[in-house]
Amino acid sequence: MTEKKNQAPRSRRSALDMPADEFRSLGLTLVDQIATFDDSFGTRELTREAAPKDIRQLLGTDELPEQGTDAGKLLAEIAPLMFDHSLHNGHPKFLGYITSSGAPLGALADLLAAAVNANVGKWDLSPVASEIESQTIRWLADLIGYERNSGGLMVSGGNMANFLAFVAARTAKAPWDLRGEGNYGDARKLTAYVSKETHTWVQKAADVCGLGAEGIRWIDTDAEGRMCIDSLRTRLSEDRASGRLPFLVVATAGSVSTGVVDPVRALANLCQEEDLWLHADGAYGAPAAVLPDAPDDLRALSLVDSVAMDPHKWLYCPIEAACVVTKHERALQDAFGFYPDYYLFDEAREGGINYYEVGMQNSRGFRALKVWLALRRAGREGYCESIRDDIQLAELLYALADAHEELSAHSINLSIATFRYVPADMSNDGSEETESYLNRLNQALLAELQAGGELYLSNAIVDGKYLLRGCIVNFRTSQGDIEAIPEMVVEIGRRLDGELRA
Repeated sequence: MTEKKNQAPRSRRSALDMPADEFRSLGLTLVDQIATFDDSFGTRELTREAAPKDIRQLLGTDELPEQGTDAGKLLAEIAPLMFDHSLHNGHPKFLGYITSSGAPLGALADLLAAAVNANVGKWDLSPVASEIESQTIRWLADLIGYERNSGGLMVSGGNMANFLAFVAARTAKAPWDLRGEGNYGDARKLTAYVSKETHTWVQKAADVCGLGAEGIRWIDTDAEGRMCIDSLRTRLSEDRASGRLPFLVVATAGSVSTGVVDPVRALANLCQEEDLWLHADGAYGAPAAVLPDAPDDLRALSLVDSVAMDPHKWLYCPIEAACVVTKHERALQDAFGFYPDYYLFDEAREGGINYYEVGMQNSRGFRALKVWLALRRAGREGYCESIRDDIQLAELLYALADAHEELSAHSINLSIATFRYVPADMSNDGSEETESYLNRLNQALLAELQAGGELYLSNAIVDGKYLLRGCIVNFRTSQGDIEAIPEMVVEIGRRLDGELRA
């Protein structure tokens, strides 16, 4: 008898499957490699300069392979490439961007989360993961002083956290059925108010939500870069008189460039008077609210309607890990909940939550685990200590720059210090010619510094000045790392100045 075609296999062995012994052996080897990598930051280059074509060459052919490759061989190939050709934000002298050094426990958490492969969209699909996410959100809300009846969601990053808050605010404050009628349910144009220091996420949100660029009002800032309350009040009055419908004010709690915090308490009072939703972009700075001596405007985060915060910034978790929290428990459900028949999903078990109802994603990974474990491992006390250490190290960097005759300190806010190199024989007179030269010199200095692999700073541009920027959100950074920075910068600055003026 001939065998039937297309007969289902009685047993199968997928190329993607792996026996437990092989998984155990490869996993132990990889964990050992990672541990060695983590232990090498003190001697390893921060980054290795390479062009895109060089990396592509290392990866080999662009053609999809016809035949599979042994898993051990693949891991042996890719691990060194990752270690040798990445920008290592875990390095103690990585002070470039607001991406923290990821705690090792977070890497193990991601491994465990991937192994279980929970879909944290529906409670029944992920019982323990859903409850861990719920607890994590409550703990993050507690860091900023929210009460327990708050809502929230773990998301990929600050852009998405801020975007969800934007949509929730629009839904809550539109005086018509916005979800049914869209922006056309009222002739008045919904308008959001932000400072000139606000991150570009707000432009994306306004674009996606149909408000467009004209739906954003950019409010002037004071000499420190904080939103001007008087300018905001004037613009609100003008817009209401012209038929616009203000609905949202965005406060920045730790600007990307210099770490400035807007006058949150004053904004909260104004928004209460004007019946506006106040959102705080605390992607970077919000965790500092946990400090007993936190600035008043960070303590005032407890008064705002929603806050975006990124545990992969100042809570030392691996990417991706961000969260939006809101004082209004049902705000996210009201903005995003749909219940089509084809889901055939009943309500969540009593007291539980279906997270597909409160955001953009239906299928969701288990992002909360690494945050939950980190919060439990460090506790409030541990985070207070680490955040305070980062702030003190930034203050040290500012003080060292201020004391050096060839460095000009500019600003210190939270854990961000800015400064620039100024040749000893050059008068820092503020003239257009001088500023142009200093900008060119410091830009070249930073490019060489970043390519060198020993120290990684970034830049900020404030009032036309190109500044070097050190952002410390790194539990591996020590006093010695900071003390080495001035001479490293000055050495390069002197040489480049000589070349540029030759």
